[in-house]
Amino acid sequence: MRAIFVAGTDTGVGKTVVAGCLARYLSQKGLRVITQKWVETGSSQGISQDIDFHLKMMGKDRDDIRDYQDAVAPYVFSLASSPHLASRLEHKSIRCNRIKKSFGALSSSFDFVVVEGAGGVLVPIDPKHLLIDVAKDLGLPVLLVAENRLGGINQVLLALEALRSRKIKALGVVFNNLKSCDAKILEDNPRIIKSLTGARIFGVLPKAKAHEELYKRFVPIAEKIYKNLRCNKPK
Repeated sequence: MRAIFVAGTDTGVGKTVVAGCLARYLSQKGLRVITQKWVETGSSQGISQDIDFHLKMMGKDRDDIRDYQDAVAPYVFSLASSPHLASRLEHKSIRCNRIKKSFGALSSSFDFVVVEGAGGVLVPIDPKHLLIDVAKDLGLPVLLVAENRLGGINQVLLALEALRSRKIKALGVVFNNLKSCDAKILEDNPRIIKSLTGARIFGVLPKAKAHEELYKRFVPIAEKIYKNLRCNKPK
């Protein structure tokens, strides 16, 4: 079994894009890949819009995962908020065991599972548990996605420190250029993070409007991630 947990430094930093692009790349390497979203909020239709994006990026649709629909998105809530609040308002409980069971079902059926987190690294699913706790229990390495912007340094440092304090393996960081910013800042952010932490910087994803253009720009980043995954493959 192989899997990765895609975490963000904040909400809206590009986890869905990175997860979908990575899944497509690994599929093109000949692996049977599926994506998973343990908890999604802000979906009024009761289905995971993030999973739909992953599938679209992979050139697939829901028919391709019809036997795994309940497992790919165990929890979907309507309010766009932290999972603990969204679930409480719908009078539902997020159960870690259900998430682990759904992950186990996918990992036993596919070569690779790309799990997309929710919000930032330290997101509560109830008053006592964080979503990252589940990733730790499952032994999943984390790929950190950060918006490349002014203020991004602090967010990345805090996220990496949170992972390391929990003894969770951080594979590295992908910076995402979402908004216009001084080029000097965009160029320096990855450099200073590398210098301060020694974290692996997989690259910077430039802005792109079309999905195909976005994927092409992601490929060089995916190649580095893939190489790292192969080097760390259990013997």
